[in-house]
Amino acid sequence: MSRIERDQDIVLLVDDSPESLGFLTTALEDAGVTVLVARSGEAALNIVQRVVPDVVLMDAVMPGLDGFETCRRLKAMAPLTHVPVIFMTGLTETEHIVHALESGGVDYLSKPINVDELRARIRVHLANARRAQSARIALDAAGRHLVAFGADAAVLWSTPQANKLLERSGMDADRQAEMSSGFSRWRLDHGDASPGSGFDVTLPGAPGLQFAFLGVVGGDEYLFRLTGAQEEGQEDNLRQHFGLTQRESEVLLWIARGKSNRDIGDILGLSPRTVNKHLEQVYAKLGVENRASAAIKAIQAMQESFEL
Repeated sequence: MSRIERDQDIVLLVDDSPESLGFLTTALEDAGVTVLVARSGEAALNIVQRVVPDVVLMDAVMPGLDGFETCRRLKAMAPLTHVPVIFMTGLTETEHIVHALESGGVDYLSKPINVDELRARIRVHLANARRAQSARIALDAAGRHLVAFGADAAVLWSTPQANKLLERSGMDADRQAEMSSGFSRWRLDHGDASPGSGFDVTLPGAPGLQFAFLGVVGGDEYLFRLTGAQEEGQEDNLRQHFGLTQRESEVLLWIARGKSNRDIGDILGLSPRTVNKHLEQVYAKLGVENRASAAIKAIQAMQESFEL
């Protein structure tokens, strides 16, 4: 009997039928995973408040909150955004299958469930989810400002560093329509989607944002590097004026804006120790001994550039 992935993998099984729960629980535990059981959509939502599963097996038709609505609510929770949901349904009409996928499911199995097929599909979706999560963690750890759009112009995901920049520019979750509109215009103008192109978005009274296209990930995720238009120009000026590296100019810019080392680390995705190392180089290149003097020199350089 093949094992699914790792012993610590958790499968949340949601089904209102005691017979199905018993049968599937035994089959999954024999495959080496931990099984959490919910007999309703409401119970499933309560469980995920305490434990985040690695995969969800969802019965489509249940009294009260059905599987489709339960899946939508699960996917609205940040910790469960990338958890695969596999539907189990006796409904084989195309409209029901489409409904399952539109609700956020990644796959479906027709009842009665074939245990070998169930294990195989869980194994595949667990591996895919783990690879996707590893890729995003790697990007986050690199401190990069990245945003991914879907072909329908929806924002699929963004790194924590990009989220901070979006918030400073007033582009929170309620204003993502502006980003989607910019992306749609870009696709019309750049059908070939060549790297190096991009688009700008600006809200009244807020610093502009620049989206530089990097490429297509997984066939349907359009990946962009995000920068603040105003910040990018200031960083370039500081870099050229004082002979700094890109990271040193970013650190100096935030010093000039009164940010602490801890704040700078959070914004740029750096450890406090790394921020201190960059500051040592900044002080040496500027010929100063403390952050106050560095901030004054940086502000003067930016003002001179603006006047020119």
